[in-house]
Amino acid sequence: MKALCIGVVALLLFSFTSLKNSPPVPAPTASIPHHIENVTTGVSLADSARFDLLYDNLDLQGLSLSREAFHKAVLGFLSLQLTGVVRNADVLSIVDFSLPSSQKRLFVIDMLNGRLLFNTLVAHGRNSGTLMATRFSNRINSYMSSLGFYLTGDAFIGAHGYSLQLEGLERGWNDHASSRRIIMHPADYVSEEHVQECGYLGRSEGCPAIPEALNQPIIDEIKGGSCLFLYAPNKRFTHRGARFSS
Repeated sequence: MKALCIGVVALLLFSFTSLKNSPPVPAPTASIPHHIENVTTGVSLADSARFDLLYDNLDLQGLSLSREAFHKAVLGFLSLQLTGVVRNADVLSIVDFSLPSSQKRLFVIDMLNGRLLFNTLVAHGRNSGTLMATRFSNRINSYMSSLGFYLTGDAFIGAHGYSLQLEGLERGWNDHASSRRIIMHPADYVSEEHVQECGYLGRSEGCPAIPEALNQPIIDEIKGGSCLFLYAPNKRFTHRGARFSS
């Protein structure tokens, strides 16, 4: 197992080295590339295949993370890194809304060292569903979750305590996140006790709320320009051509 871990990490490092040695990409005029049609631009299937080894090595299937969610997250992560958007490339965070809220569906992965850092509960918006998140919206006051790729910002102290700014990168899917005040924050309704009492987590106004006990360590790990991907097996979403907003 140790040899396998070392081999996976070596392949991961090779993938990042390959990206760094690729032909230079023109720097975007804003912090987010404008009019990028597809998140897989510039990323080969060979690159993503290397990361399938990480999926297997970490037994993410055993933890119920959808392979499709992981695959799409990695492709987008690599593309965003290639365009210079991702400043903290050490970690990739995935929320898999194909799972019920009673399951641990937030995965924070150390992409450089091949480790699963966190696997915990995460809430969805109250109008997205009860046990399952099945409805999604980018509209203000929809109180639904928004799918797609996000860039993490700075940590701050807000109404919910220690919280994390999130910037939605996908036009039409989550680019109103800032105006909707979508952030990552702690909530007492995100707990095993709430699941045992109600059969599902409490719900937010659209924010990916996380357990109070893990709030600060998770935020400190992923803040500062890392990639967060919210996935659901929604046909419109999975077949979209992602347009990143400026």
